[in-house]
Amino acid sequence: MYGADPDALGRIFVGPYLAFEPELSLVLEDIEGICGYALGALDSHAFYARYEAEWRPRLCAHFPEPEGDQVVWTPVQRLYQSYHRPDYFCPEPYDVYPSHLHIDLLPRAQGQGYGRRMLEQVMDTLRWRGSPGAHLGVSALNPRAREFYARLGFRELVRAGCGDDEVVYMGIKLT
Repeated sequence: MYGADPDALGRIFVGPYLAFEPELSLVLEDIEGICGYALGALDSHAFYARYEAEWRPRLCAHFPEPEGDQVVWTPVQRLYQSYHRPDYFCPEPYDVYPSHLHIDLLPRAQGQGYGRRMLEQVMDTLRWRGSPGAHLGVSALNPRAREFYARLGFRELVRAGCGDDEVVYMGIKLT
């Protein structure tokens, strides 16, 4: 999907976590290479402030904001747009769910318990660091992922966006 720039997604969904929160960053690798990750941030507001100050300026300087008709943009151009117009949404009540999580597994790594184990390990670290709870966002069009999170104890907090862009924010209490 991002063949024209295979690192485009990782620049926003992996790189800053590895740089800013390495103790909350797990990478899954098999004999074929990297096949997943589970990442977290202890304080979402602090993470996004640091991202805004230290990470995003370099992205915007190196990757211009796309112009023209958005209907004909490539997936890479749509992603570059998010470099320039990030979404820092955090569901309420923030004091209950201040941390956030992000996980992705390639299909070859799904359904084997890796996702559960990695998320549990990141949540254990958040708990040890004093976080009362965490949230994550998942596409409303992905019922399989929402069911996975519900089995881990997450519950729906709020929905944002609409149509194909609707995101379900789910939270879990860690204390």
